[in-house]
Amino acid sequence: MIACHCDVCRSSDERDTRLRTSALLQIENSKLKIENSADADNNSQFSILNSQFTNILFDIGPDFRQQMLRHRVDHLDAILITHAHRDHVGGLDDIRSFNYVQNRKMDIYLNAEARHAIERDYHYIFEPHQFPGLPEANLHTVDNSQFSIVNSQLVVTPICAMHKDLPILGYRVGEMAYITDANYIGPAEMEKLRGVRVLVVNALRKAKHFSHFSLPEALEVIAAVKPEQAYLTHISHEMGRHADVECTLPAGVHLAYDNLEVDI
Repeated sequence: MIACHCDVCRSSDERDTRLRTSALLQIENSKLKIENSADADNNSQFSILNSQFTNILFDIGPDFRQQMLRHRVDHLDAILITHAHRDHVGGLDDIRSFNYVQNRKMDIYLNAEARHAIERDYHYIFEPHQFPGLPEANLHTVDNSQFSIVNSQLVVTPICAMHKDLPILGYRVGEMAYITDANYIGPAEMEKLRGVRVLVVNALRKAKHFSHFSLPEALEVIAAVKPEQAYLTHISHEMGRHADVECTLPAGVHLAYDNLEVDI
C-alpha cells in the first residue's frame, strides 16, 4: 500500500510484496487431454500448437508488463477477464507487444458488463483507425455456458459470481478453478466447482468486507468445494504478514504470493 508503514508493508519477506492480482495458466500441449461434453465420445485430445505451451492469462492488471517481463512470457494465447475494474484490466494497452510478435489480435473472454466497460474505457482499440501499432483485440462475450478458446480445444467453464452488485466471472479449466473479487457464489455455480483439485479464491482480509470474501468466508467456500489444494489471492495488507497467517490456515490451504508456481 502506497505510503503505508504497517508491519506488512514494511516487511522484508518477499511474500508480503505483491503486485496486482493475476495468474498465468501454462499447459503443455503434448500432454493435454480434456473432458469435453460437446464431443461425441466425451473425450478429446488437444491439438499440438506451434508453441510447446498454451498460455492463458487470468486478468491483465496495471502490472501486466512487469509480470510478463519478469517471467519471460514470449506468447499469450488468450486472456480471461473476471471483471473490468482497473486493477484487473489496467494493462490492456500492453497487449500490442504480443500483437506484433504473434501477428494477430489478442482473444479476450469476458462477460457483457466487462465488455461494455472495456469498449468504453479503451475505445481507441476498437474504433476504425489507420495508426499502426495500436493494440488489437477480439472480444468474446461469455455467459454461463462452457466455451472453447479460439484455435485450441481448451474448454473453459465460467463460474458466475457477484462482486457486491457487479456480476463477475471465475473460470474452471480442467481440475483447477480461479475466482477473484467475489463475495457471493450461488448454489448452481458452486456445483460447477465439484471435483476441482486446485482452487484459487479471493480473501481480502480477516474482517468482513462489503464486496470481497473475507478469510472466514473464503474458507467456507473451500470447505464446501473440498479441493486438494486451495490458494487465497487478492490479499490486502490488512490480512497480516504472510508468515503469521499461513501457519493458522487449515491443511491444504495457503496464501498465494508473487512468483508462486503450482503443478496441477
